[in-house]
Amino acid sequence: MILEPNKREQVISMPVVLISTVSKEGIRNIAPYANVMPILRPWDLIAIASWIKRDTLDNIRETKEFVINVPSAEFVEEVMICSKNYAKEVDEFEEAKLKEKASKKVKVPSIDGCIAWMECILDKEIIEEGKYSIIIGKVVHLEVVDQYFKTGDMDFERAKPLSMMCGDEGMYYTVPKGTGDYRKYAEMFTGNK
Repeated sequence: MILEPNKREQVISMPVVLISTVSKEGIRNIAPYANVMPILRPWDLIAIASWIKRDTLDNIRETKEFVINVPSAEFVEEVMICSKNYAKEVDEFEEAKLKEKASKKVKVPSIDGCIAWMECILDKEIIEEGKYSIIIGKVVHLEVVDQYFKTGDMDFERAKPLSMMCGDEGMYYTVPKGTGDYRKYAEMFTGNK
């Protein structure tokens, strides 16, 4: 079966994050994003693809700050509430009944109850005129919930970070599940490098 290019989301699992921002007028905004990608290692840069017409994008441009909040599967309803196209003056923390968590390095509030929080400052923006923007953020503070990182690695089956697969007319929310196979990074290298 050959799929059209617009079906690419149906073959790639995508993480779901909630990006919190604040407008220059002080209005809190939350938007779900699935086009999020760390930029290699060390993991101090992260890229977000965004439509040009988004309050989140406007807020990042104006304040140069944002927080990438990593929700668990229990946040599906809140994600759907925040996905709506509200007027710019609507406080989406209030709409979704989400509690604010004070951030450590940026003025933008984090979302209480998430698995992890990446506080970011705008590093650069790449714009494809009239189509999309790629925001590259520098992660200035990364915080996680201790109970999911007791061994040093995230216990993703307990934490249940939210992800999604797109369908023709909607989305399937998913969570990662291990295959039972664990491999060390060193196995990818040849010649003892």
